[in-house]
Amino acid sequence: MGEMPSLSTNPRVEPVGEALHMLRMSGAFYCRSELTAPFGIDLPPMPGTLMFHVVTAGQCRLEVEGESVKTLVPGSLGLIPHGKGHRLISEVGTPCVPLFDLPRALLSERYEELRFGGGGRETTMLCGAVTFEHPAAVHLLRLLPEIVLADSWNDSEAAWLENTVRLIGAEAKGLRPGGETIITRLCDVLVIQAIRSWIDHSPEARTGWLGALQDPQLGPAMSLVHRDPEKEWSVESLATESGMSRSAFATRFAACVGESPMRYVTRWRMQIALSWLRESGATVAEVGNRLGYSSEAAFSRAFKRFTGVPPSAAHRLSMSALLN
Repeated sequence: MGEMPSLSTNPRVEPVGEALHMLRMSGAFYCRSELTAPFGIDLPPMPGTLMFHVVTAGQCRLEVEGESVKTLVPGSLGLIPHGKGHRLISEVGTPCVPLFDLPRALLSERYEELRFGGGGRETTMLCGAVTFEHPAAVHLLRLLPEIVLADSWNDSEAAWLENTVRLIGAEAKGLRPGGETIITRLCDVLVIQAIRSWIDHSPEARTGWLGALQDPQLGPAMSLVHRDPEKEWSVESLATESGMSRSAFATRFAACVGESPMRYVTRWRMQIALSWLRESGATVAEVGNRLGYSSEAAFSRAFKRFTGVPPSAAHRLSMSALLN
């Protein structure tokens, strides 16, 4: 049986940084593409999946629902956080072929290679389709727009980004032993950097759950819930940790997060429970005990009351379903 992951973190880490720390890819699948103009590829929707494209040489245009969005060049990164259908084309108006109609070489269980195009200007890129299971990651990704384009880097960022993309390109081309692990870790870094850039520059990042995490009083209280979901939290104890009165805390929390503090505590516990049940191999009794419930039956009742299904049916639930 796998060990249930610890939620303990350095208490000095700021709340948004903790959420970014949980952005660890799972269920990753990568494709190295060698394309020559003219080319057009139609990628189907993949709900619940983040897709990204990193150009390592040449350029291409990224279109979402037929609208030209951006020309991707080395050093730019396109994220499609919610798995929306989109197109990769060499130039505007190029006919597109559905991705799954193109011949692709499966090099390993999670890695394939695609060669396609009309023989003109060359473009190489690494494309990924990944999922995230940790509740903080699911919360964060849910808030992102339909597409995130990151290409405005300062000098120091541009230098390491260029080196990172170059290394990804080298690993993708050679796929030596351990190459998939290196690509996954480097893509983790690129995705996090792109999201961090969006947080820094987008007004939408100052609202809702993410805005609450950045609030100097609400954020630390939310982090305490994230780190210690088994603790018997109350509105009073969270308000005390925030340095606020009970009523002021409850009102401000509901206005920013969209639900009451105790509803949020319960939701977080159930998300953690779902993660442990699905990923760690823990039993229902072990999860209930870890989350501070007095018995397996008490935990099972709470889980079913919140999710509509018993813990034994956790495999039928998606993490995003617990955010509704």
